[in-house]
Amino acid sequence: MNLLFSPLGVLVLAVILVIMGFNVLREYERAVIFRWGRLARGLIGGNGPGVVVIIPLVDKLVRVSLRTVTMDVPPQDVITKDNVSVKVNAVIYFRVVDQQRAIIEVEDYLYATSMMAQTTLRSVLGQSQLDDLLAKREQINVELQRIIDQQTEPWGVKVSAVEVKNVDLPQEMQRAIAKQAEAERERRAKVIHAEGEYQAAQRLADAANIMSQNPVALQLRYLQSLVEIAAENNSTTIFPVPIDIISPLIKVLEKKE
Repeated sequence: MNLLFSPLGVLVLAVILVIMGFNVLREYERAVIFRWGRLARGLIGGNGPGVVVIIPLVDKLVRVSLRTVTMDVPPQDVITKDNVSVKVNAVIYFRVVDQQRAIIEVEDYLYATSMMAQTTLRSVLGQSQLDDLLAKREQINVELQRIIDQQTEPWGVKVSAVEVKNVDLPQEMQRAIAKQAEAERERRAKVIHAEGEYQAAQRLADAANIMSQNPVALQLRYLQSLVEIAAENNSTTIFPVPIDIISPLIKVLEKKE
């Protein structure tokens, strides 16, 4: 006891208190200081970053990180608007923009933001159709970010993005969607095939109209077909020759006689 109240003991105690009063905050950290239970500022350095000096045993310093936090939202059981049960999880990106409100306005801003994300995820997805949930993921992400950010703004927390990660469907629903996709592919194939048949028929009709207006074109096409058949087959093939093709030759021979 005498050693404690000796000059050396007092000096050691004073040094310890001085050391306790010095706090070094990193660039991404800010301090919330309570002096006798009320908000206060550090004696030196304010609320950071850098060296912040407080009064030991009188002030209480709470460190708050301003870096972006990446938080997984646990899988949530959601019943969509068209009565399909799915399991959805997401990831949320947020950061503290006001350290005082983040400490004073809510007990634990990390836990509160996580709970808000889970309830909002169930609420928003429960108002969406399954097709919208699968096809309009970007719109749903924007809506989730807007709602959660609006709810966390009084806590000094800024939600920068919300991304729906996985949508787990029941096995029977996966089979139904697979059958639907297969039927859709078959429908497209039939439509494309029918369109090709229509275009081919249209071209044939156009060619027939052209040949009907010019008989010489029909005769040339007939001769071309003969040449192609002769080139492909080694056997002898006999074709009837239309009289219109050899009539000019007959007239020439008659004139010579």
